[in-house]
Amino acid sequence: MKIWRQALSTTQLQVFIWTAVLLLIFFSLLPMNGLLESVIVTVVNATSYAIIIYGNILLLYPVFYQKRRFVWYGISVAFFLILTGMLKGYAGFILLQYFRLTKSTQVDLLNLLAYVPGLILIYVLSLVFRIAIAYFTLKQQTEEIILQKSQAELNLLKSQVQPHFLFNALNNIYYRVYKVDPPSAGLIERLSDIMRYFVDESPKEVVPVSTEVAFIENYMELERIRIRHGADIKFEKDYNPELRIPPMLLMTFVENIFKHGIDKSRKQNRVTISLVQQNDFLLFKTSNHKGDPEPGDQPGGFGIVNLTKRLWMLYGDKFELTIDDEGELFTAFLKIPL
Repeated sequence: MKIWRQALSTTQLQVFIWTAVLLLIFFSLLPMNGLLESVIVTVVNATSYAIIIYGNILLLYPVFYQKRRFVWYGISVAFFLILTGMLKGYAGFILLQYFRLTKSTQVDLLNLLAYVPGLILIYVLSLVFRIAIAYFTLKQQTEEIILQKSQAELNLLKSQVQPHFLFNALNNIYYRVYKVDPPSAGLIERLSDIMRYFVDESPKEVVPVSTEVAFIENYMELERIRIRHGADIKFEKDYNPELRIPPMLLMTFVENIFKHGIDKSRKQNRVTISLVQQNDFLLFKTSNHKGDPEPGDQPGGFGIVNLTKRLWMLYGDKFELTIDDEGELFTAFLKIPL
């Protein structure tokens, strides 16, 4: 709606300006020429002005000047002015001759070229007008960006107030529960760490691998309480603690394990996870038995699809992602450059 109103106001402004130009030309010619001749000359002049202005603003300027093809822009402007000037002179001559307002019976090239210098000023005005449009457009976009930035900062402050209030509440609950049930208090602490990860770490471009691993381990401990017979999870880790990777890059595989690879009726669910650094690559592998799929349920699903798109944006074709869904085991392997 806002864009539509802006377009409407711009159109109304242009109609007002062209109406003023037509009236100015017409009444300046009327004392020296008759009514009909003044109308013809006014229409021809205004049409040639419009061709110069809009031809430069909509065609020549964006096609050549904005792409820094200045030589071609100069050549095209010169050709455009000569062609428009000659057409203006010829159209005026033909119309005046048709209405028998001139006695001349022929027109030569020099007479037509005489109309070109008068259009140079119109071209200069159109260039100034185009630059003014670009300036005010940029200024408006800048103001909108500043407004959006201020709004985003305000929303960020609001979003930070609520989680920290919740963290404080969880801390109070933790100390109360710890006195009577230390294991449950430990789960509350892990939940608090997970929430802090989402608020403080996930918006960052990269995080320490140790932070990512701590997040995964907290998540697995909370998922364990939902498994009736427990799960045998082996997590092999061998990497430089100072290594940094994009956040939430490994979580999709771990989440799929508990969503698709845990059989609640199985007495022992075995899961193996390894995160190993080899030379300039980080290797992450998960392996688990397949759980009983629910109707319409597919291992991986949209999570793997979205992860693949993110990997392409981060690493191009320099990563390796393999999914093995054959047999009893579901295996996922990811190799990313460091």
